[in-house]
Amino acid sequence: MSAALLGSVAVYAGGRKVHNDSRPAGKETEQDPTLAGGQLVWDQESLHSLVWGSNRSKLLSPTSRQRDLIRSPAVASWLDGVALRDLQFHEIHAACIDAKGDVYQWGDGFFGDLAANGPPKLTLKGKNIVQLQLTGDKVYALSASGHIYAFAANVMDQMLTPGAPTPASDGWWGTGWFWGEDENMDFVQLTSNDKLNWREKFTSIAAGQNHLLALTSSGRAFAHPINKMANSHGQLGFQKFAVPDPAAPITGKDTHLHIDLVPKSLSDPFWKASRSVRVSSDAAAPEDNLADINDKNIRFCPYIYEIPALRGIELAQIAAGFRTSFGRTPSGRVLGWGANEFGQLGLGSSITLDTITVPTEVVLWRAIPSNVACECTDVQAGGDLTAFVVNRGDARAPPHTDLLMSGNGQYGGLGNNVFTTAQSNASRVKAVSGLQQYNDKTKDLDPIKPDAVTISPSGSVLVSINSAVDSQGVGGSDLYVWGRNFDSELGNGKKSSVAGPINLEVPEGERLMLMERKAKEVRDLHGKVWKRGVRVKQHVAAGYGTSAVYWKIVD
Repeated sequence: MSAALLGSVAVYAGGRKVHNDSRPAGKETEQDPTLAGGQLVWDQESLHSLVWGSNRSKLLSPTSRQRDLIRSPAVASWLDGVALRDLQFHEIHAACIDAKGDVYQWGDGFFGDLAANGPPKLTLKGKNIVQLQLTGDKVYALSASGHIYAFAANVMDQMLTPGAPTPASDGWWGTGWFWGEDENMDFVQLTSNDKLNWREKFTSIAAGQNHLLALTSSGRAFAHPINKMANSHGQLGFQKFAVPDPAAPITGKDTHLHIDLVPKSLSDPFWKASRSVRVSSDAAAPEDNLADINDKNIRFCPYIYEIPALRGIELAQIAAGFRTSFGRTPSGRVLGWGANEFGQLGLGSSITLDTITVPTEVVLWRAIPSNVACECTDVQAGGDLTAFVVNRGDARAPPHTDLLMSGNGQYGGLGNNVFTTAQSNASRVKAVSGLQQYNDKTKDLDPIKPDAVTISPSGSVLVSINSAVDSQGVGGSDLYVWGRNFDSELGNGKKSSVAGPINLEVPEGERLMLMERKAKEVRDLHGKVWKRGVRVKQHVAAGYGTSAVYWKIVD
C-alpha cells in the first residue's frame, strides 16, 4: 500500500499545474489573424493598442470571424499606427474619434444584420469632435467648439428619409451641400434652455444609463433626459422639462409637451414592497403623457437644462454612474444625487434612502482627525460604483493620496478584498492608497497618485498609478485591475473576479506600463498618415466585459 501511495504522489508531483478556470486542454482555437502578441506593445517604431475581454459583439476585433474571449492583452492590428481622441465601448456597439475629429462606429449593435464582420464605419464627420458618450440607443458627441450632438447608435436609424432637410439646416430646403456636410447622416444638436454667457461653451459630458450631464467653461452644470427613465432616481436634478409634440405638424414653442418626470420612489413609495402590502393608487402615472412618444428617437428631447439646485455653484468636474450624478467643486468638495440603494453616493451609513433628489455633499473626511486637510481631486463613476481620489495631509506629516470607493462590490469592485453588495462609507483601497516615494530634488517624500481611474459599467476597475513624475514618463504608469472578471476583462488569463488590486501583465510575464511619447507618425483608420511628431499617451477604455489600452492624442 505504501508503494502505491508513493507512486500516486510521484505522479501528482510531476503533473502540470492547471488552473480551475483555464481553457480545457485540446480545445485551443485558431489564432485570430486580426490580433497579435502583446509583446508588440513595446515596439518604439509604431503605435500598438491592446484589447482583452469579450468579443461577442465584435467590439474588440470588428473584422474577426471569432467571437471568443480574449483572456490576456493582445495587440489589435486594426489600430496599428492609430492614435485617437477618444474610444468608448457600450454593450453591443462602440465608437471612437480619430485624429481629425471624425466619429467611427462599429459592432453588432451598430450594423445589426447589415454586416456580419464590418470594419469601423465613418458616421459623423466635419464636426471636430473631442469627446464621446454612449448609451443603449444613442451616441452623444462634444465638439471642440462646445456643441453637443446626438445621433443613433444603429446605422439604420441614422439614415435620412428622402426629402428630409439636412440636420444642420434651418429651412426645409437644406443647405448641408453648401457647407460640405454629410446629408446622409441624421443627427441633432442639443439646445440649452438657458442662454450661455459670452464665450461660454460646453467642455465635458458624462452619460449614465438614461441621463446625460454637461459642464460649461464657467462651471455651470446641465442635464439632459435621454429617455423616459432619465429621472427614475432623481439623477437629473430636476423633474420638469419639455419634449416636442409628435402630433404637431410643425414643431414650435406652442407645440411641446410639458413633462413632470417624478422619481419612482416619490410617485410610488411602495414600488419595492410585496403585493400584500402595496397600496393601490388611482392617480395617473407621471409617464402617461409620454406613452405615445418614442424615447429611442434622437429628437425625443433636443434640449439640455441647467440644474436648478446648482445655479451659482461652480463645478470643476462632473461624473455619472448608471443612475447617479456627481459634481466636484474647484475647492475639492463633492456633491452627489440619484440612486443610493448600494451606497454608491458615499453619503454614509446614516443615510438609508435609496433615492437622493437634491445634490448633497459627500463627506470624505470621516474617521480622520480634524486637523488633517482633505481635498478631492477626481471623482469617477461607472455602473453602481464610485471612486474618489483624495489628497490628505497636515503640517506634521508628508501629504499622501488615497483612493476611496463606494457602491456595489458584489464582484469585488470596492478593492478591499471583500465581496459585498453595499458600501455607503467610501472606503480606502489600501493597495493603491497612501503610497509615497523619495524625491531627490526636494529631499522629501512625495505622494504616488493615481493617474487615471476607469470604472466599467459591469463592475471592473482599472487604475493607472504614476510613480515616475520627475522622470518625465520614462518609467510609465503601472496598471492595476480588480473587480468583475466573468469575460476576462481584467486580462489576467482567468474568469474569476478579483476583490483586490493586481498588476496587469502582458502574456510574456512583464507588467504592463502605460507610456507617453512623441509618435513618429499618426495614421487614421484608413491607414493614411495624418501628422508626424504627435505627442501621444496610452489611455484605458472599458465597457461591458471589454477593456482596451489605446494611444490618445495629448492636447
